[in-house]
Amino acid sequence: MSILLPSEFGVPRPFEPRSHPVSHAADLPLRSRVVFSAAHVVADPLRTSAEGPAAVDWDATLAFRRHLWAHGLGVAEAMDTAQRGMGLDWAVAAELIRRSSAEARSVGGRIACGVSTDQLTGPATLTEVVAAYEEQLAVVEAVGSQAVLMASRALSAVAEGPDDYLEVYEHLLRQSTDRVILHWLGPMFDPALEGYWGSDDLDAATETFLEVIAAHPDKVDGVKISLLDAEREIALRRRLPEGVRCYTGDDFNYPELIGGDEEGFSHALLGIFDPLAQLAASAVSALDTGDPVAFRRVLDPTVELARHLFRTPTRFYKTGVVLLAWLAGHQSHFTMVGGLQSARSLSHLAKAYELADGIGLFPDPALAEDRMRRLLAVHGVDA
Repeated sequence: MSILLPSEFGVPRPFEPRSHPVSHAADLPLRSRVVFSAAHVVADPLRTSAEGPAAVDWDATLAFRRHLWAHGLGVAEAMDTAQRGMGLDWAVAAELIRRSSAEARSVGGRIACGVSTDQLTGPATLTEVVAAYEEQLAVVEAVGSQAVLMASRALSAVAEGPDDYLEVYEHLLRQSTDRVILHWLGPMFDPALEGYWGSDDLDAATETFLEVIAAHPDKVDGVKISLLDAEREIALRRRLPEGVRCYTGDDFNYPELIGGDEEGFSHALLGIFDPLAQLAASAVSALDTGDPVAFRRVLDPTVELARHLFRTPTRFYKTGVVLLAWLAGHQSHFTMVGGLQSARSLSHLAKAYELADGIGLFPDPALAEDRMRRLLAVHGVDA
């Protein structure tokens, strides 16, 4: 039986959902690539509001992380996908880091946690930026997790040029206990990060970024590049010091970047792997057996969905990610901290459902269809 889905032009169109789930097998553990999923948080729908601290459903949030670990993926915690800086403040992020790190230890799961400066709520000095980074780094290291040094809005606002970035990052790398992941998040994900690394010229910014790494390559496990520019990522990847990984954060071009070329490949730290965990594991498992054709056969059909979820304004991709988690049965509601479930149009969400069903994303297609019909009904659409 078909379901009527609203188009972006307001005209309903029939769609025939699949009736049976698709199996995506993987041979674990994954070996050829290190694969992290940046994971979303599940809001507590009875306590969540657009104001005040984020109310998190801890049981459902940790259950989703166990789902990711069960498919062989690492969890990138308290990062952009978890609505860091878009509803999730540092106090709640710190609790999330503690709880998820404890859960990771209990199941033997890989985890890396975001370190930023979002406890700063107003104009700051470089000294205050460094202190804020240090406070968060201490929390992550105290629970035994790997740190991801995230791009800082406060640093972007106060830095006067490349030298300020070099000073801050070199200080943090000198004092970090373990090897960290450096994260370059582009302004399409967060407009406040325009001109990061001290220049609007991406070539100049790249040189500063590489200078930071070259100063302490022994302290850098890898870099996460989120610029949605495959050619730029490949060029940067080829210039990394030996032993420093490139983790793609390119949610538009990930199959070709992970698949690699004759000169190397990218590992992955991706928000799109939150809904695609099972398919990502299946694809990388094919690479493990030396079958790049099967890898692309599994992952290439997912790109249309990824590009839809991450379309401009890209920072609202989390809305589609949480919708798919609800439709797939990973949580009991479609509510987000900060009220961000309203950040995308109904037609955008309907298209996300259609594309996800088309690639066999839902373990229970009937449940997904029922929930989509209920969402449409709430908006006055008789599907």
